[in-house]
Amino acid sequence: MTWRVLSRPRVPYTLLQHRSYIKSPSLFSILHPAYTIFRPTSHLSNRQPKIIDSARKIEEETLPGYVAERYYPAYIGQVFNSRYRVVTKLGFGATSTVWLCRDVRENRYLTLKLHTRTNHPIRELQIMKHLQSIQQRHGGKKYIRVALDSFQVEGPHGIHHCLVYEPAGMDMNELLDVFEGTLPVAVHRTAIRSVLVALSYLHKSNVVHTDVQPNNILLSLDNDDEFVLDELANSETTNPTPRKHLHNRTVYTSRYMPITTGELVLCDLGEARILQRNKKQDGLIMPNAYRAPEILLDMEWDEKADIWAVGQTAWSLFEKGHIFPNRPLETDLDHAHRFAEMISLLGPPPFEFLRRSEESLKFWDEHGNWRGAVPIPEGSLEDRECQLEGRDKVVFLGFIRRALCWVPKERASARDLMCDEWVRGWL
Repeated sequence: MTWRVLSRPRVPYTLLQHRSYIKSPSLFSILHPAYTIFRPTSHLSNRQPKIIDSARKIEEETLPGYVAERYYPAYIGQVFNSRYRVVTKLGFGATSTVWLCRDVRENRYLTLKLHTRTNHPIRELQIMKHLQSIQQRHGGKKYIRVALDSFQVEGPHGIHHCLVYEPAGMDMNELLDVFEGTLPVAVHRTAIRSVLVALSYLHKSNVVHTDVQPNNILLSLDNDDEFVLDELANSETTNPTPRKHLHNRTVYTSRYMPITTGELVLCDLGEARILQRNKKQDGLIMPNAYRAPEILLDMEWDEKADIWAVGQTAWSLFEKGHIFPNRPLETDLDHAHRFAEMISLLGPPPFEFLRRSEESLKFWDEHGNWRGAVPIPEGSLEDRECQLEGRDKVVFLGFIRRALCWVPKERASARDLMCDEWVRGWL
């Protein structure tokens, strides 16, 4: 029997769930308290979509620096590359829109990522080709979401790159909403373990992800999840998403992917970098909230920048917020606040580390003493961590400290952290 399963009011989506579908009792037993089961689904008659006022900004139009001509004007029912028929919209971002498609050639659902118009090469394609050229055997491959196909399409204002993926469910930020801000420990560990296995593979392939964060960790789909995609497709007919019509395009609202019980995967290699032997890696990478100290101080960086992001991600998924307040990091004062917070929780940076960058002299004197524009706040990791007690707390903070070291070489590798006591848990 098919049941309608609605999330708690905080979560704006519907999940249809077959009881026979649950092949992972351990995961479902964790997720089950987040749901209420209602009557079996009834067939809905076709409805006309709600039309949104053209003056109101929605979806990608709300992003800073939005330029309509940069986005390809896709529409539901359109067929790309003679095989990918657009079913419904799944999301948007500063560099793309994402759509659920039906591959009419192989009769299966896929996800299509339509990039905005750009003259720059798509970095993710470069990374994909690099990984394919290595062809190393590594268990972390299955924890990386890579494109299955790529092509170009000509839009009204230029060429757009398109990438095709296996469909995936919600990301960790969306899952946090289900649990009202804090993941169960078992899901938390599983997410971090999966990311570490994925990074072990990337780092062994000389690739740095540079954008590890909760919204780039996705629940994948199990083999029996096809009915979920069928329901999304059917809903576009029976209950189409609201949209606005403009003179040269239609802007659709996105549908939310439901919870699925597949494995967790690390996605979005669009900011990844390939480490090249005998070539210095420098320059700005990583989102503000997760930026490593070597990046903040304009130093050379390597794959250990990802480890810093893993530590912060582990904290964000469990402690209802960032370990360091998410500032814009546009001024020296913003940086002073961030460094002061880091000193408070992690202790002062080693003097030899500061000597690597002239930028550090803005915040520390020539002897390594703090002279930033803000005082060091009182506090410690033990004070900040409020979800755990006793041995559980000690073990979790031990993991955080292994990842959040000032000096990159002192951070544990992804492979080493996979064997960490907190990550292993009951294993």
